[in-house]
Amino acid sequence: MYAAMTQPVRLEARLEAEPSRWLWVVKWFLLIPHAIVLFFLWIAFFVVSIVAFFAILFTTRYPRPLFDFNVGVLRWTWRVWYYGYGGLGTDRYPPFALAEHPEYPARFDIVYPEHLSRGLVLVKWWLLVLPQLVLVGIFTAGAWRWGGLIPALVLFAGIALLFTGRYPRGIYALVIGLDRWVLRVVAYEALMTDAYPPFRLDPGGAEPQPEPGPTTSETAK
Repeated sequence: MYAAMTQPVRLEARLEAEPSRWLWVVKWFLLIPHAIVLFFLWIAFFVVSIVAFFAILFTTRYPRPLFDFNVGVLRWTWRVWYYGYGGLGTDRYPPFALAEHPEYPARFDIVYPEHLSRGLVLVKWWLLVLPQLVLVGIFTAGAWRWGGLIPALVLFAGIALLFTGRYPRGIYALVIGLDRWVLRVVAYEALMTDAYPPFRLDPGGAEPQPEPGPTTSETAK
């Protein structure tokens, strides 16, 4: 059986140790500086995406400096989301940086596409992505009000931490899988890849590795 191709959008996380029993209760306050910076970064992300739309339409290329900037915004967002109420997976305060920090337990990257489709750029961000957006809305709706599946699961994990001192591993794997799904959709909608996000949950901190396909001799049989 042929395995799925490796996804160009790669989200990884690791649970280094049991998070604090109580710190998650006040993380909303600790993350205020990040929220302020990310507010302006996401405005820039939107503007950059518009510029990239026209660049792809006329040249089939996403200008590399713009691409790297938007990847950085998503990377920063993922670290904050993982520290905060999209994961509660670490108590290490996220760095204020667009660049990758290999030592941080939440990592994100997108393989740079050398060429992108002119035709897809016209429809993928509003039409093709619609079924995915319905699911993403279920996963994240009202995240800051503890609505949506991801924040609800994280809240349950926080309560478990408070009373047992342990993060339920099954919930952790599910939460990271849902986060991975969401950011794959965001990257596709933001025109950063032509690879349609799979309707598939890949749970756990590590990206799934494709199994080797059949060899030439096996195919011949």
